[in-house]
Amino acid sequence: MEGEREPSKIEVDRSEGFGERLLGVLLDRAHEMPPQLIAPLVAEEVARIGGRDLSILLQDYEQMLLVPLPGRRLTVGDPEPIEDSYAGTAFLNRTTVEVPQDGSVRMYLPLLDGSAQIGAMVLTLDSVDENDRRLLGRLAGLVADMIVTKDAYTDEFFQARRRAPMNVAAEIQWSLLPPLSMTVPQVEVAGILEPAYDVAGDSFDYALNGDILHVAMIDAMGHALGAATMATVAIGAYRHTRRANTDLSQVYEFMDRAINEQFGPDHFVTAQMMCLNISTGHLQWVNAGHPAPLLIRDGAVVDRLESPTTLPVGFGGERPQVSERMLERGDRVLCFTDGLVEEHQAGGEQFGEEQLIEFTNRVARDHGPVRAVVRALSHALKLERGGITTDDATILIIEWRGGDADHLAVLD
Repeated sequence: MEGEREPSKIEVDRSEGFGERLLGVLLDRAHEMPPQLIAPLVAEEVARIGGRDLSILLQDYEQMLLVPLPGRRLTVGDPEPIEDSYAGTAFLNRTTVEVPQDGSVRMYLPLLDGSAQIGAMVLTLDSVDENDRRLLGRLAGLVADMIVTKDAYTDEFFQARRRAPMNVAAEIQWSLLPPLSMTVPQVEVAGILEPAYDVAGDSFDYALNGDILHVAMIDAMGHALGAATMATVAIGAYRHTRRANTDLSQVYEFMDRAINEQFGPDHFVTAQMMCLNISTGHLQWVNAGHPAPLLIRDGAVVDRLESPTTLPVGFGGERPQVSERMLERGDRVLCFTDGLVEEHQAGGEQFGEEQLIEFTNRVARDHGPVRAVVRALSHALKLERGGITTDDATILIIEWRGGDADHLAVLD
């Protein structure tokens, strides 16, 4: 209208610089690029800034090693241990590690897709400045995104990560899982399954919807393909009701009917379902024949989250009572399946919950991030049991931090 001023336009420089061109090529071609061409293109881009000897390392299924991805123009060496290597340090701490060599610098960059840890990207430069660090950090992020995207329709990354034969039940379970870790400013989640190549009935799931983190852990009866099938139905039913915004007691009822109708009255799944408000720390949960979670505060187990329990899913139990607890910032909730505490060596006693608490206290003091605690605890417990895992043994830890993430939506 006459008399109105046109909105002012901020003059900005839209010209394409070196870094934008480099990253833009990867973005522009990512949509059509076959998985096997990711490596040579990334190697070409690394060479443009003077980099060489590029390796892409992916976490194996046991979370013990970072294994090299084979590919044209990639340097393929031996797998590197996560616990004791430069690549493992970059991976676990989500930070770049620089190692001076004779007249050069070997760089280890974490590959992060959102907050999920994929592995590490390794390369050598003659020298490194802040521009290199910024550009390579963003390049590593794009590489991780491409690996996750392409992983949906190729077996190449799966084959690289697999270090032993995997049974069919485990194939099903791994395809069912969400990312093993998730981190946002208010909360962190991390989990691990053992035995990685023979797991059958254990599974977990989570989703962050607005301010509510939804979490479920299940343990289907049996140890073979039938258990994996039941776990698939249970997780599918859980996701269906969760996405319909039903409350926890109704989630249980729907899962219960699904298992009963599909498998009959002699089959069951123990389950634990939780909702955590990541803004307030308000935790709600229901227990269907599952071990009570442990509450970790200041590096030590301080309580068991006891609650009224109903029958396992599939047995037609009464509508469960929803339990509630207010968490304090920094609190961690450890969920686990009974295979973790019921395992024992031949002729010996069960490992037991007291030993689980003892090891949790020891590991929680010595390891910082949730991802590292989950890995260290699972591996330490397996070692203490003599390396034996005759039943599925699953761990999931949630850490509540509070606060908000609004600052991430504001440009500086």
